[in-house]
Amino acid sequence: MTGWTLDPFRMRQRSGWTPARVTVAQLVALAAPVAVSLVERGTAQIAVLLSAVVTCLIWELAFGLIRGRSLSLHTATVALIFAVLVPASIPVWQIVVAVSLGVVFGELVFGGRGYGIVSGAAAAAGFLVFSFTGTELASSSEIMALATLPGLVLLLAGGLVSWRILVSVTVVLVIAGLIQDGASGLPSLAATAIFGVVFLIGDPVAGATTNPGRWVFGLLAGVLIVLFDTAAGPVVAPAAVVFASLLASLFAPLIDHMAVALIVRRRARHG
Repeated sequence: MTGWTLDPFRMRQRSGWTPARVTVAQLVALAAPVAVSLVERGTAQIAVLLSAVVTCLIWELAFGLIRGRSLSLHTATVALIFAVLVPASIPVWQIVVAVSLGVVFGELVFGGRGYGIVSGAAAAAGFLVFSFTGTELASSSEIMALATLPGLVLLLAGGLVSWRILVSVTVVLVIAGLIQDGASGLPSLAATAIFGVVFLIGDPVAGATTNPGRWVFGLLAGVLIVLFDTAAGPVVAPAAVVFASLLASLFAPLIDHMAVALIVRRRARHG
């Protein structure tokens, strides 16, 4: 859907980004949230992080050998996002299973990052919640929200996340928050939602690629978050963001198709 993410020629032509630079930028953006997760959850979180990273790199290496490609670090971003989303109490074997399913069926079978239709991290987190009864994802704290902001600025400055998607999602969540809990609940709402919105909903691989489509995609994702949210009070359940990301991503190609059709029709009418 968004082949520009991995197409070296088109990326240099449009923005000067290469696949390696995109990966480095995303890893830098994730550095602070990962550090906060390690501080807040203790040494047990190290096992979560290492098992996720090693699993992703093993699958990346395996598919690289099969397809005759050199090892890349694209899937490391999947591992870091997943590690932030899950609590330290999750058994390592469950992490390995969920990450394997997410990175393989979310990205690698389609050709790697940039060619799939959903976020690999969202797919892994979704598999974890669906496959193991009683599993809950980790809620984001205010410190985690603050740690996400520098990465958000970096991604926005580099054009690696769409501000249109982020704004439209935010508008829906703010309206829903005002209706349900009033203005006083908005800080808590933002703190619990920002990481997932930036790194899952805002993932350029899984979202719409046309500018009109990005507005629609963001609105759809926001509505789905509200519908899936089961948390009490002015907070957003992490699973709601994960499943909203997955479902909205499935509609992204249709949204782009309709957006392009409307643009072509409008140009033909005025041409």
